[in-house]
Amino acid sequence: MQQADLDRIQLWFHDYVGEFLDLDPDGMANIRLKQEHTAKVLEAMQLLVAGERLDANACRIACAAAVLHDVGRFPQYRRWRTFRDRDSDNHARLSLEVIRQHQVLRQLPPDERVLIEEAIRCHNLLSLPTQIQSPTDCYIRLLRDADKLDIWRVFEEYFRKPPHERASAAGLGLPDRPGEVSPECLAALQAGEVVQLDTARVLNDFVLLQLSWAYDLNTVTACRLVQQKGYLGTLAALLPASPEVCEAVDRAVRHISQMARR
Repeated sequence: MQQADLDRIQLWFHDYVGEFLDLDPDGMANIRLKQEHTAKVLEAMQLLVAGERLDANACRIACAAAVLHDVGRFPQYRRWRTFRDRDSDNHARLSLEVIRQHQVLRQLPPDERVLIEEAIRCHNLLSLPTQIQSPTDCYIRLLRDADKLDIWRVFEEYFRKPPHERASAAGLGLPDRPGEVSPECLAALQAGEVVQLDTARVLNDFVLLQLSWAYDLNTVTACRLVQQKGYLGTLAALLPASPEVCEAVDRAVRHISQMARR
């Protein structure tokens, strides 16, 4: 992939998002949220590929995947007014549908198209497929890390705002009940497992889910960035300070610390 190819993909994305800027103010806020998310995932990817010392061509492929990974979010929101896949459609599948419909990758060699599409297809899976061929594995792991790094940023900002200023779809429609967590979600975090979104019943469960992503990071660079940003501590402060919650959070923080020292 040449730099001109990446530039063309970024220009296409900008033009594509422009087609969704005719919504009501609430809808616009949610579209802008995903537009900014894409830009920030690209920034996170640039940090990751530098930290992991990828060559220039691999960097461009990874960055292209970052730019395109959530293009399905825009038609998803327009049609269903939600970002919750369970209530609409798998946004990774929608992203691939958009990419192929618009032939965004048509000028790339077939092997590079596969790397980008597979990274996008797998970026929102609960866990990685058991059989992934190299070098596809590298791009999948990088995109999953870059995506999580920015989702942590998104929700750090989300909870900092008063409720009436928050993008309505960001909380996935989960009720905000301070002091309440679902036992199933807490048990998963305590066990060092990723919390499943389908088990989330309240907004605090979504916080537990994001804390559990500590166990699903793939690169040392991502773990170090999480430490530098202090995301886990910020999220933990939103939760009830019960002994069970504190113990589960401490375990996740220790895990990230160990991974960052590799």
